[in-house]
Amino acid sequence: MSNTQQRIDDLVKHNDILLFMKGTASFPQCGFSGRAVQILKACGVDPKAITTVNVLEDADIRAGIKDYSNWPTIPQLYLKGEFIGGSDIMMEMYESGELQALLGSPA
Repeated sequence: MSNTQQRIDDLVKHNDILLFMKGTASFPQCGFSGRAVQILKACGVDPKAITTVNVLEDADIRAGIKDYSNWPTIPQLYLKGEFIGGSDIMMEMYESGELQALLGSPA
């Protein structure tokens, strides 16, 4: 495993709510990343509970996360070490109540 893949793996394994995104939770730098943060907030997640990784600040992470997850786009959400998906999947799961159930918040 490369150094970058190991860094990503450590982040995924040690953060309950991890969002690889463009920008930060308080200042998203793309619409999809902003949407992902808003979906988590709508689920009742405190923004301080979300660990975010700004892929714009680290080209190795930006490229490496796509290989790690075998998913071509950013943002990418991980919950307790499990890859959930991007903003479209997050929205589908939110609308069905599945995301709230995974987060342990009321549907």
